[in-house]
Parts: sequence; C-alpha cells; structure tokens
Amino acid sequence: MFFNSISFAIFLPIVFFLYWFLAKNNLKVQNLLLLLSSYVFYGWWDYRFLFLLVFSTFLDFFTGLKIYNSKKPTDKKTWLIISVVINLGFLCFFKYYNFFIDSFIPLIETIGFKPHIWTLNLILPVGISFYTFHGLSYVFDIYNNKYTPTKNFIDYSVFVSFFPLLVAGPIERATHLLPQVQKIRNFDYTYATQGLKQILWGLVKKVVIADNCAEYANIIFNNSSHYHGSTLLIGALLFTFQIYGDFSGYSDIALGTAKLFGFELLMNFNFPYFSRDIAEFWRRWHISLSSWFRDYLYIPLGGSKGGNWKKIRNTFIIFIVSGFWHGANWTFIIWGALNAVYFLPLLILNKNRHNMEIVASGKLLPSIKDVLNMGVTFLLVVFGWIFFRANNLSHALNYISILFSKSLFSIPEILPGYVFFYLALFMLIEWWGREEVNPLTKFSVMPNTIRWAFYYSLIILVLYFSDKDQQFIYFQF
Repeated sequence: MFFNSISFAIFLPIVFFLYWFLAKNNLKVQNLLLLLSSYVFYGWWDYRFLFLLVFSTFLDFFTGLKIYNSKKPTDKKTWLIISVVINLGFLCFFKYYNFFIDSFIPLIETIGFKPHIWTLNLILPVGISFYTFHGLSYVFDIYNNKYTPTKNFIDYSVFVSFFPLLVAGPIERATHLLPQVQKIRNFDYTYATQGLKQILWGLVKKVVIADNCAEYANIIFNNSSHYHGSTLLIGALLFTFQIYGDFSGYSDIALGTAKLFGFELLMNFNFPYFSRDIAEFWRRWHISLSSWFRDYLYIPLGGSKGGNWKKIRNTFIIFIVSGFWHGANWTFIIWGALNAVYFLPLLILNKNRHNMEIVASGKLLPSIKDVLNMGVTFLLVVFGWIFFRANNLSHALNYISILFSKSLFSIPEILPGYVFFYLALFMLIEWWGREEVNPLTKFSVMPNTIRWAFYYSLIILVLYFSDKDQQFIYFQF
C-alpha cells in the first residue's frame, strides 16, 4: 500500500477512527489494532511475505530475551551471532544472491572452472532492509547493556512493524520508539494538526516535485547516449531533486502519520541540500541510516580513534557498506566509495564537524562563503547521484563521458520549464522554513486567509499531479 494511493487515503481514516474512538484509553487494544493494521498495510503489497516479517520479529524478540538472561558472555555472544546470521542471511539471500552469482561466475571461469550455477527470479520483499535493521539495533542494544528487553511480544511487534515506517523507514531504535509504544497515548489536537501539515508537505515533495522530476529524469537517463551533455546535466539535476523529494517526502508522510497516532519518529532529513560540506550533508541526509552505521559499525570498528590509516579504513567501510545496503549493483558501491573520498579530507583535517548548525541561522540570506560552499557540496552530490541512478557501471561512465564533453555547452534538447518553476518555489519555501522541522510551520504566523489559501493551493497541486503514479524509490531498497 503506497502513501500516495487511494487505498491508503481510505485505510488511514479508518484506522484513525478505530484507534481513537473504539480503542480510546485502552493501551492493549490500541497496540493490537496498530499491529493488525500494520500487517494489513504490509500484506496489501504481497501477503506471502508477512511470514518473513513475523518470523524476523519473533527471532529478535526471542534472541533479545536470551541475550539478556544469559549468565555467560559466551552465551550472550552466541545468541547475538544467531540473530545477526539469520537476519543478514535472509537479507543477503533475497537482495544479493543473484548479484554475487552474476559477479563472481566470470571470475571463476577465468581460472578454468565451468560452474553450473543457476540464478533465481527473486522478488525483493518490500521493507526488508528497514525492518531487519530495526530488529538488529534492538539485539545490539541489549547485548551492549543499553536496553532492557520487553516481555510483551505485541509491543515489540508494533515497534518493528509500525506501518508508517515499515517499508522505507526511518530506521527506529527501541530506546526511542518502544517506550512510546508502552505508554498511554491521548489525542492531542495540536500534535495531530502538525502531523497533517507534515503529511501535506510530504505529498507535495513526492507528487509535485519528485514525480514531475522523475518523468524527465527517466527519459534522459534511459536514453542518455542520444542527448548532449547539457541535457544530461539537466537529467542529473532532476534526479537529484527527484530522490530528495521522493525519499524525504516519504519520511515526512511517515512522521506526520505517526503524529496522528501520538508517536514521534526520528527525523530522517534536515534540509540536506543546504549543507556546506559533505560531512554536514551526511548528518542531514537519511539520518536514521547514517546514525545506525555510525553506532553499530563505525564506532565498534574504532571510529576516528587511532591513526589516519584506521580513520581511512573505517570511513571506506561504512560508506561502501552503506552503498551496498542500497542495492545489489556495483554502481551503489562506487557511489559509496565516492562519498568516502569526498569525506576523507574533512576527517583527516578534523573539519568534519565544523558546520553543525543550520546555514545562516537567524538570517534571511547566507553569506557569499556559505553560498560557495553550498554550491560546491551540491555539485559533488549531483555527480555522485549519477552512479546511484545509472543502470550499471558502464551506463554511469558513458553518461559522465558525454556530460563532460564539449556538448555540455550546447542548448539542452529537454528543458522542462514548469518543473524548474516548481523547484524554485519549493526551494524558496524550504529555505524560509529551514530552521523548522516542517517548513509549513512558518506559515502559522501568516493571516488566516493567506495561510489557508496557501494550504488549499498545495492540496490542489497534489490532486492535479496525482495521476503520475510513480512508485517510491526507496521501496526497492
């Protein structure tokens, strides 16, 4: 079930009504309703994979208890290994089996072997990368004595499968979400209206920005060899805003929907295209995944402690693993390695934490230095997205070779003016509201007539462009 679908527009009000009117003030009924609703939401896509979700949930619930109750360190480690191996085993099988087969058969054949290995026509279960990481963070925190496991299977199941975040995050932590699941929630009108505004802005990002950008970005990328470098630059720029509008739009809808039910999810995007260096960009882009790799991979590897060699090694590991997490394609691995190369100079020179506050905080306009830094960072990110979007490594390299040819200075064959008009308005609103969780919060100070005219204009735009039917990009991860 997609957030931008008619089925979700029917599903959400029904669950909301049952949750606040039928199950009012009854925590057990509320949580059971959320769990059943989440399974309906997930099963709407393909009910056969509900088994995998339930199995993963039971596995981490059970191993979490075993880790906590084990007296010997070796027993704790054994149960942790069981959880990690089974979870990552399922993830690797569905997501990476064919990648490894296709990548390494040619290597084996070069040394004289002729393996008869067949590939599988596997369907990637939606959300498996996200709910797998939910469960793993839970058992890691228990193993590291950061969290006491719950004995209530329903509560834990809601934490793993809460429908707003189930298929594309944010990747939640038990320390943040489970306490909210376990406490009584009362309806808060102000909090709910904040949620509706965030849902609206998320739909604008997805339907008005991402889907319109996708229409032309797909044409350009799918036919890149037929266009000039100037057109390929347009394609790269459009995909840059497509992936931001698509993924951050999903996250906004998820956070807004959670607020309707009295939950606060982790912020996943914080205006990343206003970043002044690549380190700041990664603190603002897909925050829940970046922090997950930091806490459960980078720091255990030693983090930034030790000499430059360890810093370089650990940085490349987390960025390459992050790239591989996104998909079974060498393009994602190159994309991750490229971002590691971007990041390393800042880390080695101890400048990776220089820009911690939002740019031009408390000011209307940025300084010239900030503009230049944002421009350079943005162009580095745009270049990296070419690898992320390309069908394969050959496609990416061919795209780049044409992009940096003399034809870069020619007139573009495709120049969707109306899309750039909406992008300009979108970025102006984002800039104005960059110090808020949701830019629409800024409009609360406007007179009622202007504020409601603006909200209705956004709703009309969403309805007008709602026929494009573009799937969320991160569903494939």
